[in-house]
This record gives sequence, structure tokens and C-alpha cells, in this order.
Amino acid sequence: MPLADTGIFSDRSARGLTLELVRVTERAAIAAAQLRGQGKEREADQAAVDAMREELMALPIVGTVVIGEGERDEAPMLYIGEELGTGQGPEVDIAVDPLEGTTLCAKDMPGAIAVMALAEKGTLLAAPDVYMQKIAIGPGYPLGTIDLDRSPAENIAALAKAKGVEPSALTAIILDRPRHIDLIAAVRATGAGIRLISDGDIAAIIHVTKPEETGVDIYLGSGAAPEGVIAASALCCIGGQMQGRLILDSADKRARAAKMGITDPNRKYDMHDMARGDVIVAATGVTDGALLAGVRFKPGMIETETVVYRSNTGTVRRIACEHRRPELMNG
Repeated sequence: MPLADTGIFSDRSARGLTLELVRVTERAAIAAAQLRGQGKEREADQAAVDAMREELMALPIVGTVVIGEGERDEAPMLYIGEELGTGQGPEVDIAVDPLEGTTLCAKDMPGAIAVMALAEKGTLLAAPDVYMQKIAIGPGYPLGTIDLDRSPAENIAALAKAKGVEPSALTAIILDRPRHIDLIAAVRATGAGIRLISDGDIAAIIHVTKPEETGVDIYLGSGAAPEGVIAASALCCIGGQMQGRLILDSADKRARAAKMGITDPNRKYDMHDMARGDVIVAATGVTDGALLAGVRFKPGMIETETVVYRSNTGTVRRIACEHRRPELMNG
């Protein structure tokens, strides 16, 4: 017997939104991939934004961007607060990262993706475009195994104990940034290994949900808050634990956060504070990576690979698609 479908996408026509989101991220990925390796970060990002926005405007939703390309004065499209969709259908929150890994795309390096999340209205954390402290592990461990307020050594020790291994058997994934020098030293002092990444912490957090395949057990460090909310959305669908805290280290940042309804600048969010209810997340590869294959341009055809997660049904679908639409192949 098929799983019951509940939530905002409960009727047959609304369930089709899952596939519609795949089309949204596919279009964004194809647009960005046409500029792979050309060193044009801004242009690739704008191409992905434009393509994603065009597809989102055609969706049968009443959508509001809560995680976007920036606040209204900073982004021409897909800004926080922008309304998208046809104006008919379920009211939803939208979180987008049209091109996660702009540098990866510009250098044709592994791991660039186009990604977005859709959830019931009022269920995604509306976070300003600031940094966020983050920690995440995959499913199967006791609740509270990790905590943002513990030291790296304490979190590594707790995870090792929960997994029944020595700390040296664990690998942490961390963004390779100067701000993480002390964190990296602290993790290495435990004997655990570290995989340093140049960009792409949404995919990095998803990687910790399957350590037997990816080889990484825990995400540590700080990265962009919008990516944190999207990653939390994915974990709500596939399981795991995650916490985040906004880094509001200036009066301007605190004021921006307050305008978005954040009254406690020091609040520690778990993943269900960042995303809850019926959540759908779709991601399409732009460049080849551990999570997804990149866009492939072939004579008369474009190939894409997409993964789509849904929290209410606990499903993970991988979709390989061949596109033969001339308008896609012509940009």
C-alpha cells in the first residue's frame, strides 16, 4: 500500500509540485553550467537566478522567498520577501540558492549545485544573509549527541562514543577558511581526520547523513546562514541532527535580524527550528561532485541529475533527465 500523502501537498495536483521543483533546479543548473570554467562567478550566479525565477513564477503557489540571494536592496531578483508563483495554490515559504558554489562553477571544480526548498508558510527560518555557526551529524544517534555549545573535542568524543569507535575513526568536514584555524587544530588534536572543502556546505552537511558512502561523520564550523536553513530543510527529510546560531556581531546585523522577527540574537536553533512541517528540497548538479553528477552537454541533448527529498513521506528520489528543448540548449 502506498504511503499516505499529507501536508500542504496532499492532493494529486499539488503532489506534482515535487516534480515541478526538479524542473526549477534543472533550469538553474543548466543556465549556470553554460558558464562553467569561465571565471565568471557573478554572471553564472545571475544566469541561475534568472532561470530559477522564471520557473518559480509559473508554479501554482502563493510563495514568499524567506531565504534568497540577499535582502531587497542588494539583489535584483529572488530577494528575501519577494513573492513568487501564479498567486493560486498553497501558501509556501521558499528558500533558494540558485548556484551554491559560484567559485566552484567558475573554476569548473566539483560540487556546484542549484538547490531550493519549499515548505508550509511560516515554517522556514527567515534568516538574514549573515554567517551562522553550524554543527551536524547524520541519523541513528541519540538526540543530543552533539551540541553547538560544547567544544570540538567534546563533540568528537560524544560522537565516537555513540558510534562505538575511537575518535581517530571519525572524519569532520570543515570549510577551508582562515576563521577555522583554531577549530581545525582542535579537531586534529582529538585524532579525528578532517576533510577541508573550499565551498559548498549544503552538500557537505548532506554528506554526513551517509558516512559509509561519503566518509564524513560530522560537519563543524561557520558558513552562510541561508545555506544553513536549506541544509536543515534537507536533514528534516532524510534524518540527522543539526544546530545553528546566527553570528550577529554588529549593530547593523542585529537590526537586520530584528526586522525579520529575530528577537534573541544568541538563540541556538535546532534543525526543526530552522525547518519544520512538510518540506521538499530539490538539488541539481552543476559540476560533477560526490552528491550529484554535473550537467552534461551532448549533441542535441542536455543531461542532468537531481535529488529531491520530501519530509512527510521520507522519500529520496534521484532523477536522471535528458532535455531536448531547444530553448534550454540555446541558453
